[in-house]
Parts: sequence; structure tokens; C-alpha cells
Amino acid sequence: MPTDQREPTVPRRADMVDLFAGPGGLDVAARWLGLDVYGFEWDRNACATRGAAGLNDHPHDVRHFGPKDVPGAWILAGGPPCQTFTVAGSGAGRKALDEVLGFVDRMGANGNVSEDLAGLEDERTGLVLEPLRWALEANDRGVPYKVIVLEQVPAVLPIWERMGAVLEGIDYQVTAEVLRTEQFGVPQTRRRAILIARLRSEPELPTPTHRPYRKGVDRAHGNAQLLPWETMGAALNRGYDFQVISNYGTGGDPKLRGRRNSRQPSATITGKVSRNQIIDSTGFPRPRFSPGEAGRLQTFPLDYPWSGGDIAQQIGNAIPPVLALHVLSAALGSQVSHEDATKVVDRPWRDTRDSAPLNHLQDMSHLLT
Repeated sequence: MPTDQREPTVPRRADMVDLFAGPGGLDVAARWLGLDVYGFEWDRNACATRGAAGLNDHPHDVRHFGPKDVPGAWILAGGPPCQTFTVAGSGAGRKALDEVLGFVDRMGANGNVSEDLAGLEDERTGLVLEPLRWALEANDRGVPYKVIVLEQVPAVLPIWERMGAVLEGIDYQVTAEVLRTEQFGVPQTRRRAILIARLRSEPELPTPTHRPYRKGVDRAHGNAQLLPWETMGAALNRGYDFQVISNYGTGGDPKLRGRRNSRQPSATITGKVSRNQIIDSTGFPRPRFSPGEAGRLQTFPLDYPWSGGDIAQQIGNAIPPVLALHVLSAALGSQVSHEDATKVVDRPWRDTRDSAPLNHLQDMSHLLT
């Protein structure tokens, strides 16, 4: 990771700080809610997209900053890199997880772990601790964040739970759970470990709006109180039925290539999305997903201005903005309807800054007292 990216941020008003902001998944959701957000991101490709989207785009190394650099922010959010935890079932993943859990305990006991973090075999392992460092520093300064929202792959849930115990020691109430993206209207099956913490008040996770996807089960079946899961075909509107052939979850074995059709949600969008093959109902090859289409399966607006290099990886790394919208809204004490979520996703991104936010959260004064 580059180490020459220390540049003081200009003190400015911001409702939310987004650590490891990427191309803007959480930032997009915050904008939809009318929140002013400052994102910290070091990858220059992601920063190119951020700049094109009208988000702050100077590369920052999160480790060089803290709460004092964005005074007035009352929401802390982030999704730290997860590479060392995606193999939590392996020896390396288990070792990384155990190391981090130990660091969390020490930080909760006011221990300094900076020297030990510097000596880690993979420096990315310690990045997951940055949100906790920011939260503890803000509390020590006497200006704790009112709301904290963290997200990552399911393997990180034990870390969120351990961090939750530390946060509870400084007057937060915390909930953490793995959520399924298709249950919130995302046309994709993906699971994310979510933590929501609120200062001195009980948090709630978002309420699902859609049924879970089950292989071989018709989308019309299931809980009548919930909507059917969203399909790729409806999200992309290509005008013909298609099938996506991908390597997701196969380890690259061509005999295990996964298949989803346009009447199903997409498999998890990864950095390999640009390699997925697409065929129509006759088996004829069709154009692969454009960046706009791949982003739309993540619930970015179709016109989101993907820029820089490694765009497929940018898209695959991002949290789906609609899931982020539901999570942020729940953290702020409200729930989002499918109609509201659809409204903002379908709105051209170029119009977002000039449009009214979702009006059910315009009065957040109760959270600032």
C-alpha cells in the first residue's frame, strides 16, 4: 500500500465518514439519503471513479488520519479490505482471524497495538481494526460518533461481534448479523456481515423486503408478505432471455462453471464479472456485461461513471448501494420501502445531486442530541 498519501483533509462539514470507501457504494447510499459524506480511499482507480461521480477523490491512507480530520461527522461507516479473511476456514485465514480478535481485545483494554500491527506478515490484516481505532479515538476526544455501520464478507462476523463487545463498553448498543442482498431488492445473491452500533440507544437491522433466493424454487413461492426476489432480466432489460456462465465458486474448474438465467438473480458479482459468458435461449453468444450493467447488478445507477483501471474489480469490491441504503436507514431509525429504493436506483446518477433525498429521513435532529 502506498505510504506517500498523507495530506491533511480540509476541515469541512460532513455527516458521515466512510473508511475504505472504494468507488462509492456507501457514499451513493448516503447521497440518496441527503447525507454529506467524506470517503477515505487509497486506490487510485477507485478514486478516478469517485471523482467522475462527484465524490471526494484525493487518495488517502486511512491509517494516517483520525476523527479530528473530519470534525463534526456523527456517522462512522466502512468496509475494510477482507482478503486475509475470505479463506477463514484455511490455516492462514484462521490465523489472521485469531490475531485480529486478540488485537480487538487489547484495544478494548486501552492497549497500544501499533507496533505489532506493523510486524504483521500481511499488512492488510490489520486494516479491519481501523474503524475501531477511529471509534475509540472519537470517544477519547469526547465527541463519539452517534452511529457506526460496518460491512464485510461473512467470515468477518466474529470480528464485528468482538468489536461490538468493546463498543458496548463505551455506551454503544450493537447488533451484528449476516444479511442476504437479494432480500433487500438487489438482483444478486451475496451475503454481507453487517454491524450497526448506536450511542446509548438500541439499533435495529433492516427489515427484508424480498424473499430469499432458493435454487429450484419459483420466485412466486414463499412468504406472501415479502416481494419475489429481483431478476437480472428486470434489472438490465436486455429485451431477450439470457444465461450467464461464470466461474464464481468453482475454483476455476471449467466443469463446475455456474449458470444463472435472466429470470434469476445474479450470482455474486466479483472482480471476474467481465469474464462471464452470456448466451441467449438458443445458445448464441451475446455481449458480455458492460461496466454499467455489472454495476446495475450491484444496484449502482446504470449511468454511474466507472473510470480509471480495473473497473471489474472496483465493481466487485463495492457494497451494493441498495443494501447500504437499507442498512444506513435502519441505523438511523427508519426503514426503506422497495418503492423508494427503486426510485433512487432508477434515477440517473447525474441528477442525484440536484434531486431531493428520500424524505423519510430529512429530519434527523433526534440523532444529534
